Amino acid sequence: MGDNVRVTEPTQAPAPQLNLPIDLPVSPMLAKAVPKVPAADSVPGGLSYEPKWDGFRCIVLRDGEQVELASRGSKPLTRYFPEVVEAVLAHLPQKCAVDAEIVVRNGRSGAQRLDWEALSQRIHPAASRITKLSVETPAELVCFDLLALGEDSLMDSPFGERRRLLEDALSGLAADAPVHLTRTTTDAVEAQRWFEQFEGAGLDGVVAKPLALPYEPGKRTMLKIKHSRTADAVLLGYRIHKSGQGVGSLLLGLYNNEGEIFGVGGISAFTNVRRLELIEELAPWVVRDEEGAAVTGEGERSRFSASKDISFVKLRPERVVEVKFDQLEGSRFRHSVGFLRWRPDRDPRSCTLDQVDRAIAYDLDSVLTTT
Repeated sequence: MGDNVRVTEPTQAPAPQLNLPIDLPVSPMLAKAVPKVPAADSVPGGLSYEPKWDGFRCIVLRDGEQVELASRGSKPLTRYFPEVVEAVLAHLPQKCAVDAEIVVRNGRSGAQRLDWEALSQRIHPAASRITKLSVETPAELVCFDLLALGEDSLMDSPFGERRRLLEDALSGLAADAPVHLTRTTTDAVEAQRWFEQFEGAGLDGVVAKPLALPYEPGKRTMLKIKHSRTADAVLLGYRIHKSGQGVGSLLLGLYNNEGEIFGVGGISAFTNVRRLELIEELAPWVVRDEEGAAVTGEGERSRFSASKDISFVKLRPERVVEVKFDQLEGSRFRHSVGFLRWRPDRDPRSCTLDQVDRAIAYDLDSVLTTT
């Protein structure tokens, strides 16, 4: 399941009043990270495994013709995905609550993958833009849990039973429907194969769910196994922490085949003590003007950073850092990366995009096909 989406909600009509047999809003059940795929019998009742989707986690609520798409933070996603609302009305039961993921795919047939950038572009305040993107980059729904069906709450039912009912509820889906039932297995060896292959389609890893447990909102009851790789990158600059004290984030770059350096992401998880240490530690590499003042630049601005200070202190591209990351999407790290160590032995020019380990491509259709 993907990242928590931060939604800045413009003025809109009030959310529909839904008559469902569960308390609303629902906080999604969460997962804690583990280093490897656990054995199927490692918990009482056994484990069920499924792909970990990289999209917007969403609790889909339907009561007749009323639909709400609630994000992980209980903020409505409904207005941003009109085509998903239409898909819910066409393919989900008349009254239900479904735990799911909103995703966008990209690429030619036979070589498709999840497209996080296209998905993130869908959160836009302009109604005209929302309509345009719903056609150009339509989203789809991947369903993986059932919390309510008709007049019955399933929150206290074991996952094995919820999964069976979800399979029955979605049994009539056409192959080309924009609603999908995620595949599952109780075979840890098969789950490991998914972990290795499905990354090539843009997926995040594997989730393991205890078959005997009820749905526990907000609790880290599930287990997640995510991809992790390392790479060497060049330090390009740093941003000051929002407190005004110390380094808030380090900006990273890689070289392309033409010898040009470009930004690929950043590192931001530092303690307060380390933030202050980095100011002094990086001082020798700060680019300065003729008067000795630090030279600054401005990063790319997006709708998420419209009100943020995106300026940064420029550094000479001479310092190499080894980082831990999970995915490289295009030419950028998909999430913030983790600092591992400085690499004074590495030539910055050797830090190229080509040296970064990427997953072998895998067609998304093969992941979405459950049989």
